[in-house]
Amino acid sequence: MRLVAVDQGTTSTRSLVVDASGHAQIAASVTHKQYYPHNGWVEHDPDELLKAIKTCLSAAGQVDAIGLANQGESCLAWDARNKRPICPVIVWQDNRTASEIEKLKAEGAESLVQSISGLPLDSYFSASKLGWIIREIPAARQLAASGHLRLGTTDAYFRDVLTDQFATDPSTASRTALLNLETGQWDESLCQLFEVPINCLPEIQPTTGELGICDLSGQSTPLAASVVDQQAALYGHGCRAAGDGKITFGTGAFALMLTGEKPQLPPNSGLLPTIAWQHHDAAPVYALEGGVYTASAVISWLERIGVIEDLAALSQFAGESPMRRGTVFVPALAGLACPYWRRDVRGSWLGLTLDTSRDDLIRVALEGVACRSAQVLSAISQSGVALNQLGMDGGLAANTWFQQLMADVTQQTIKVPNLAELTAAGVLALIADAMNTPLTITQKTHQVSPKQDQSDLIGILEQAIALTSQWPTSSTS
Repeated sequence: MRLVAVDQGTTSTRSLVVDASGHAQIAASVTHKQYYPHNGWVEHDPDELLKAIKTCLSAAGQVDAIGLANQGESCLAWDARNKRPICPVIVWQDNRTASEIEKLKAEGAESLVQSISGLPLDSYFSASKLGWIIREIPAARQLAASGHLRLGTTDAYFRDVLTDQFATDPSTASRTALLNLETGQWDESLCQLFEVPINCLPEIQPTTGELGICDLSGQSTPLAASVVDQQAALYGHGCRAAGDGKITFGTGAFALMLTGEKPQLPPNSGLLPTIAWQHHDAAPVYALEGGVYTASAVISWLERIGVIEDLAALSQFAGESPMRRGTVFVPALAGLACPYWRRDVRGSWLGLTLDTSRDDLIRVALEGVACRSAQVLSAISQSGVALNQLGMDGGLAANTWFQQLMADVTQQTIKVPNLAELTAAGVLALIADAMNTPLTITQKTHQVSPKQDQSDLIGILEQAIALTSQWPTSSTS
């Protein structure tokens, strides 16, 4: 038995293959371009993403089943007849609909959206992006009028092309702000609010099961799992019971904790109730999520502007934190997500002096990401469901200095697996469970316990956020 999971992420696409012995290895990894055509806009080329997926599948060779992880909120539109995209992928980070979101808030629509979908009004989610496509792209309106328009998150597009089935899963649908979280179906009132034609949206199918046949290079292989990348990582950490949680440090940092078979919405927490997954012939499993828009993206930005010249510098810090001397970085390069939900806030360094060094700038940037993540984890811990265990993965999780910083800031013991591809591993586990095939992926996990109490850094960051939040910014057009 050989299985392959394709993790189509924000900056790259990777495939992980596992055999019957549990040995897993990366078959391929393909990076893709990010496009920033206007201030606040972030786009991907759908053809480039699809080509990357096909490359990753081909590199896997003959397999018995396929699984797919997707970006979540990123979305696009395409022609049902030839399956050609009519617009770029509008990425989850994109903020082009900020003015529309503010208008809806002013009209008092947020309470309706939150009561049905569980999500706040924010351009992060797919709904306003899909509405923008309808309003701003003439071809979308023409196709809608003729009954040939398809709208959806990237998974629905990939599945339509690869398996000829226009479908998504509950975990992805719950990231759109168009799903009724109680019924698990598209909500007519939300679709009307965002001006999204409900008949153009994909069918919602379980996360696992018989999801179609993928024909590639003369091979016909079943698609057995399709899920949001963050939920896949949760499964990859072995989280199965309420209170099990993880935080993934990718482009952003996203923490999830399972809450059981009913959605939870702690008041005034800024957390998001979401569907973790839904196995075939089973009830949905729910989770709480909190996110930080920029995590590893901060490191990429520091590299791009020349502050970081050698990634080895990220693990060579010693002595007291510069934050205690008043030098702070607010990692709001794409705004603030949980618990603030302020897209208008910008990133900033505060408290710079002639003594501030390059290492200080890098260190407080990492500490800012850690403290923002700790804010999210604190909200989850106070949700009413105890956080029993916390796993950590993603690019930054490989940094031993950052591992210890997270343990010290959160004052929690953190489990860190040696397998970097936890998202793909989760997809593989979902496939195996769907096929009733025993699977134990060979990996080791080590624990990182607090060595000192650095939770005071969270309060310092919060003061900096309060100051930064008052800085005027021009609206995104």
